[in-house]
Amino acid sequence: MKQSHFYAMLSRMKYINRWGLMNNTKNENLSEHSLEVAMLAHCLVLISNKRFGSNLNAERAALLALFHDSTEIITGDLPTPVKYFNPEIKQAYKKIEDQAADKLISMLPDDFKEDFEAIIKISSGEDEKLKKFVKAADKFSALIKCIDEIRMGNDEFGKAKESTEAAIHAMNMPECEVFEHEFLPSFYLSLDEQD
Repeated sequence: MKQSHFYAMLSRMKYINRWGLMNNTKNENLSEHSLEVAMLAHCLVLISNKRFGSNLNAERAALLALFHDSTEIITGDLPTPVKYFNPEIKQAYKKIEDQAADKLISMLPDDFKEDFEAIIKISSGEDEKLKKFVKAADKFSALIKCIDEIRMGNDEFGKAKESTEAAIHAMNMPECEVFEHEFLPSFYLSLDEQD
């Protein structure tokens, strides 16, 4: 039986730090981020199902979110201002991400590859719908990081907070509005205030 390096490679997510261009009071690694995005994507899909009559798979959204940045094990976390600096860089980085996804998938046993290709390289019907919830959850995770840093007195994250809020509002998702009003305010509170 051939050995697979896939899960050992995934465990390296904890070594990939995010927000590399920013002065952080606390580093955030890719594992922490992916878990948070999974929880938030699950929540956003539940909001869509319970409040807006959707019938989407919240558990699948959480799964897609767990792996949404897995290619960064190979590429590293390219800062957003660089990644989206111009269309050429954005397109070139997309090609690099696709190659990194292929590399990760190649580490799997043959009978797992099709399953993970669908997770890491989202391309099917319902998963395409869920992708927007993962993207929104990713933005909320960034916003929560900004809130945490600002609460710790780090005004370095002020502009990032503003641009992230604007990006969330630009998504025009009612689920985001619900999350923003019902769940986000608690992130501004201390533990003792959350009772």
